[in-house]
Amino acid sequence: MYKKKTHQALALALGLGAAPLTMAATLNVGISGDPSSLDPAKITGGVWEEDILRDIYEGLVSISADGEVIPGVANSWEISEDGTTYTFHLRDDAKWSDGTAVTADDFVAGLRHQLDPETAANYAQRLYPLKNAQAINAGDKPLDSLGAESKDDGKTLVLTLSEPTAYFFKSLVLPIGYPIPAHLKKEYGAKWSDIGHIETNGAFKPAKWVSHSELTTVKNPHFHDADAVSLEGVDYFPMEDKNAGIQRFRAGELDILRDFPASRYQWLKKNLAEATQLYPSLGTYYYVYNLKDGSPVTDVRVRKALSLAINREVIAEKLLDGAVTPATTLVPPGTSHYDAQPQPGLDAPYAARLKTAKALMEEAGHGPDKPLELTLRYNSSDEHKRIAVAVAAMWKQLGVKAQLQNTEANVHYADLMAGKFEVGRAAWISSIDDAQNFLQLLLQKSNNYGDYQNTEYQSLMARSDTEQDADARESLMERAETLALSEYPLTPIYTYSSRNLVNPDLEGWANNALDMHPARWMSIEK
Repeated sequence: MYKKKTHQALALALGLGAAPLTMAATLNVGISGDPSSLDPAKITGGVWEEDILRDIYEGLVSISADGEVIPGVANSWEISEDGTTYTFHLRDDAKWSDGTAVTADDFVAGLRHQLDPETAANYAQRLYPLKNAQAINAGDKPLDSLGAESKDDGKTLVLTLSEPTAYFFKSLVLPIGYPIPAHLKKEYGAKWSDIGHIETNGAFKPAKWVSHSELTTVKNPHFHDADAVSLEGVDYFPMEDKNAGIQRFRAGELDILRDFPASRYQWLKKNLAEATQLYPSLGTYYYVYNLKDGSPVTDVRVRKALSLAINREVIAEKLLDGAVTPATTLVPPGTSHYDAQPQPGLDAPYAARLKTAKALMEEAGHGPDKPLELTLRYNSSDEHKRIAVAVAAMWKQLGVKAQLQNTEANVHYADLMAGKFEVGRAAWISSIDDAQNFLQLLLQKSNNYGDYQNTEYQSLMARSDTEQDADARESLMERAETLALSEYPLTPIYTYSSRNLVNPDLEGWANNALDMHPARWMSIEK
């Protein structure tokens, strides 16, 4: 059972008697991996990284306890009728953790930093709707030509888009929209985000970082809503071994364990019922294929066969204890104003799919006598390993010899971005409720791991971005998903449910479809 540590017990253990102790309430959170950086422009995009950055930074807009967009550093804003000009009015009491005022200049600096070619930010493309952003990122225009301007002595930020972009406002909640402390970047250059220099404008500030072990943060007394923040700090512990994380949670060493193994769901529901939180979320677990020349999966017949041969029902129900849902689409069902489009052939019974898959492999020149050899990569986790082993066994029926390779999360995703894989495990947990945020996985350089290229797909998505009629935009995106999935650049495996262990004594936790839980809203009595 869950063991609750009390200060009285600690006092007795220290020989201090039962006298009450005054100790700061620090939240202990088990996350899926080590962050690659505390610089918003240099993360790999892992959920665990966004969890941390959401607690230490605040953008123009912020997130409520239940996952809704609320005012952040900007307390009000206007959008022009043509959808190309966004004017944000900043609150007077926004400050960095060293007491320096947060101004529109810091947001301009943050946006330029993301787009600066020297930064090599993984998600700079998300800012391409801004005027001149793409040319700046390519090195063709200077940073100061960006459509981002500080006015009124830094109290007003004006963002100018090249054309209306339906998803742009929603994306400002992501790290791409965070400010950076311009005064520190000027003083320390690229080292401004080192643990010894960093100042942040969120509810908490990093204080100590032992790589692959612990990131310690403390409450930021200069945060504009500091009086409403109960916690004195949040400590994050990388837990790639989630079963070890469960043991630490049961021992009372963790208050939250993010993304517990789905295969443990039934056991946890029985033994830690009050702590086990399962909730439908906007996320897709998938395998992506490297389409570059020389890859063993460049033949669309091979990719289709590999997709058809995966028994998603077995994975979801048997391996993962029914904690997830078999997926046939890239965009999860339940995404607002969107009807997810399935990959062709996945609606047939498994026996029929397997027969078709064998025929496709034979057409492509492969079979038991001429096996297809490939490498299947995944990031270290017992759950990912079990799925990979099962998929390899399913593919063996087609005469495929899959060699499994695993690395820690940061290395895995860095290699995917560099194209150093043949078939790779990937996932996308959306921070905004919009189909575009999934369909861009086949567009954006940093996320389009397999280098899928289709000019019609690109055209449909470009048109959907500027389409201001919601129904027409939905139709364009649905056509795009249908087109792309028919070419099998990836294969969806399951749709996520958020899976968290949460101390029953924790107040302020609210399940939501985006699985976003800012610590500023939480409190715990210790």
